Amino acid sequence: MSTISLKGRSVLGLADFTAEEIERILEVAKHMKKIVLSENKKRDFLKGKSIVTVFSEASTRTRSSFELAGKYLGADVINITKSGSSMTKGESMRDTLLTVSAMGVDAVIIRDSSEGAALFASKVMSPKVKVPVVLNAGDGAHAHPSQALLELFTLKEAGKNIKGMKYVIIGDVLHSRVARSDIIGFTKLGAEVHLVGPRTLVPKELEAMGCIVDDDLETALKDADAINVLRIQLERAAAGFIPTTREYARLWGINKKRLALCKPDVAIIHPGPMNRGIEIGYDVAYDEASWIQEEVRNGVAVRMALEYLTLTEGNIDALN
Repeated sequence: MSTISLKGRSVLGLADFTAEEIERILEVAKHMKKIVLSENKKRDFLKGKSIVTVFSEASTRTRSSFELAGKYLGADVINITKSGSSMTKGESMRDTLLTVSAMGVDAVIIRDSSEGAALFASKVMSPKVKVPVVLNAGDGAHAHPSQALLELFTLKEAGKNIKGMKYVIIGDVLHSRVARSDIIGFTKLGAEVHLVGPRTLVPKELEAMGCIVDDDLETALKDADAINVLRIQLERAAAGFIPTTREYARLWGINKKRLALCKPDVAIIHPGPMNRGIEIGYDVAYDEASWIQEEVRNGVAVRMALEYLTLTEGNIDALN
């Protein structure tokens, strides 16, 4: 594993990475977690590097953790949002990316509502400028690789052996970039991935990705090692994907009674933000089995690992 190098690689989706490369990222994240928990979080591993985030969608966890990750490692980080940039004047994403790249940045972290936006960003160039390393912070319903990585990392911390585990994703899989990245990442590391939810939101065709689509919640939850409760996007009720949020909570919401179907040491995760009382009960969200807040902390560590590995030689010994 020590010979694996990700320097100069863009992180667009986990489909581009081998199981060994994913494990390498998770191994480096363990070292980064120690920094996050330390009294002195300011290191100089990325001193002299510049990172820019370009977010055209709202974000709390992802943008903040990517920014803190770069700053903890010593990089200069600036943030660009759609509402605070020339994109409101009609500037295209292509020209925005070329503009920040011309300023000499080393990495661009992008979130956009369009599927394929990160791949597009990685290919943008002009005769004199090429976009540098691109880290995908979420593109439409396509991919969110760093979220899947932090969920793998969190479940390993919870004592789970990913290989052979039963991992259940519940809810709006159809519109979820997290679910798609999870399916790829967890299956690559040997997990048995189950999907469950209203058929309007969990199409059977997703089994082509190598997972199992269950017909009812009880079957899916039986003997589960870990469950990922996806956020129900409240606009889905208005669009007719679910009757009402109240009905969804009754049929698919995770509460203590349903949690009892899982293994006694089940781990609960949620990509956030939570709609408590809809997809997840108050009694479950803050239960001992919940690793939801730890996911947030681990998001910083995993994104530190991604920035370190893609912008340096990735020497683990230097982190000790």
